[in-house]
Amino acid sequence: MADVTTHAADFVLEIQGAGKRFGVRRALDGLDLSLRPGEVFALLGPNGAGKTTTVNLILGFLKADAGTVRVCGIDAGADPVGARRHVAYIPEQVALYPGLSGVENLRYFTTLAGLHLGKATARTLLAEAGLAETAHARPAGSYSKGMRQKVGIAVALARRARLLLLDEPTSGLDPSAAADFSTTVRAAATRGTAILMATHDLYRVREMASRVGVLSRGRIVEEIDPRTLDHVGLERLYIERLAGSAA
Repeated sequence: MADVTTHAADFVLEIQGAGKRFGVRRALDGLDLSLRPGEVFALLGPNGAGKTTTVNLILGFLKADAGTVRVCGIDAGADPVGARRHVAYIPEQVALYPGLSGVENLRYFTTLAGLHLGKATARTLLAEAGLAETAHARPAGSYSKGMRQKVGIAVALARRARLLLLDEPTSGLDPSAAADFSTTVRAAATRGTAILMATHDLYRVREMASRVGVLSRGRIVEEIDPRTLDHVGLERLYIERLAGSAA
C-alpha cells in the first residue's frame, strides 16, 4: 500500500479511465492521462475531440460518469474546491480589468485568492512571467493577448499553482508573440509547475511540450515525444491517427 501511495504522490494530475456522456454523445471514452511536476503535456485534437470536457473535469465543473480525475491526489469529482486550489486556468482569452494596470490586476486577482501582494512582489512576478517592465504600470486595456496571458501566468505563480491549464494558448498570436509565450511556458515548467495545454497548434507544441497526446473521440490514440519528429512528421502522424480512429 505504501508503494501505491508514493507512486500516486508523484503525479500532479492523474486521469484514469475517465468517461463522460452528454445524452447519446460520448465526449470522453476511457481517457488516461498523467502529469508529473515540470512536465508540459499538449493535448492535441480537433474540435469535438474532448479537450474542453477534459479541462472541465479537472476543474470540477463536470463530474466523470466513469473513472477518476485526481489533482495532487485529490478527487476532482468528490472535492472540486480542494482540487482547484492547486490549479490555475488560463482560457483562450484572458479577461483583465482594462482600466487597471498589470500590477493592479495581479494584486486584485490574488487578493480574491486570499493572498496580499505588495507592489514590488507583483512586479517581480510579472517579470518572471515574461511581461516587460514597461508594461507593468500600463492599463491592461492596451495589452495584447500574449501580454494578458502573462498576467494570468503571474497569478498562477503567485498562487503557487501545481497545475497550469492552458486553453488554445497560441491561437491568434503572431509568430514573435507565440515564440515568446513558448519561452514563458518552459520557464514555468522549469520551476516545477505541471502544464496541460489543449491546443490545435501542431507547430508550437514541438517547442513547448515534453509529451504530446493525440485526442480523438474522447481518448488518446497516440502519445508522442515531440523531439523525435520534425514539424512535417508530427503533422503526418497526427493526420494518420485521426483518420485511423475515425475508421
